[in-house]
Amino acid sequence: MVNCPNCDAVMDIETDELDEGETISCDECGADLTVVSVDPLELEVADEDEEEEEEEDEDFDYDEDEDEEEEEEEDEEDWK
Repeated sequence: MVNCPNCDAVMDIETDELDEGETISCDECGADLTVVSVDPLELEVADEDEEEEEEEDEDFDYDEDEDEEEEEEEDEEDWK
């Protein structure tokens, strides 16, 4: 047994079914946890920065398209 690093709830986990780097969820608080080590079992709260980076990448792509449209409009105005 191991405690959730986020809420300290006792988690009954079968270590033989886990691999290092795997992500699991805490039943109590719902936190995503990464398996750091299986012997001894050690968990850490999954890095939320990765999720935020993915969202930022999506936003960046959108902003990039928006910038291109603005440039095209400016070019059209310059021709007039």
